Amino acid sequence: MAWSASKIFVSFIEDALENTAAFALASDSFKVALYDNDITPDNTVATALTIYNAGQWTAASNEVADGTEWDAGGEPLASPTFVPTTNVLKFDGTDTVSGGTSATLADVFGCLVYDTTVASHGVSYNYFGGTNSVYDGTFTVVWAGTGIFTITLT
Repeated sequence: MAWSASKIFVSFIEDALENTAAFALASDSFKVALYDNDITPDNTVATALTIYNAGQWTAASNEVADGTEWDAGGEPLASPTFVPTTNVLKFDGTDTVSGGTSATLADVFGCLVYDTTVASHGVSYNYFGGTNSVYDGTFTVVWAGTGIFTITLT
């Protein structure tokens, strides 16, 4: 099996609610690392398996990077925002763009969003709906209008 959906890591929610990790979604630093289709993301794994460069999120085997325009370890998530409104919690950021206009990336299926302030703790993984590539151009992760993730309380 491979990518099939975008999800928040259960351990991210659990660690936040149990105060075992001090997340500040509007002010922490986050990165967006790209991955191929050789993994099967699972949102129910232990915290240790959500961390960037651990488990299936290892840079050496599954990450897609080109070394200059989209670095291993990912590109920074610009302007992270956490906007709670009536019954809705939304985490978002500015669309994430490669570091220049000559990126070459192939077979990108999704990304890991992780908090570099909190020990590279995984926040979510986001599926792009299929393979994406760019040759000598700009690669952009366009976040949904509903944000990187939205939690609705009912």
